[in-house]
Amino acid sequence: MVLKSMVVFAALTCALFAPTAHVDDEVKPELTGVKCPLMPKKEVKETFAVDYAGTKVYFCCKGCAGKFTKEPEKYTAVANKQLVDTKLFQQTACPISGGKLNDSTEVEVGGTKVKFCCNNCKGKVEGEKDAAAQLEIVFAKDAFAKGFAKVEPKKD
Repeated sequence: MVLKSMVVFAALTCALFAPTAHVDDEVKPELTGVKCPLMPKKEVKETFAVDYAGTKVYFCCKGCAGKFTKEPEKYTAVANKQLVDTKLFQQTACPISGGKLNDSTEVEVGGTKVKFCCNNCKGKVEGEKDAAAQLEIVFAKDAFAKGFAKVEPKKD
């Protein structure tokens, strides 16, 4: 019994004084100026967040957060766009081909800067005059998986 107590005490002491992970092991979103995915004229609030894609999507109110929770697949493109806007995800490849990014192909899609591998891929987006369709081309589930990755916290 005494030996067991000593082992527990030693384990607790090590846990208390061992180097711990920083509280900042999670990337903090940049919410200034970020708009609600469901009400794009309203700014988001940190208190109205929903777990999504291993991180969070932010909303202007409880109603929008609830609506998103009921049908997240309906709002995939706008939610994914917000992940980029909040700097929780970053572009790593062309969302159409998965190819290497070319700086000369940068355009704004729904107010978010996006690059492509070539002018053909860029042209697919620019050729679509409907803003919602452009968002779908770049930020839909498969395109987002090809072209964007979660930002990982910096290790000390």
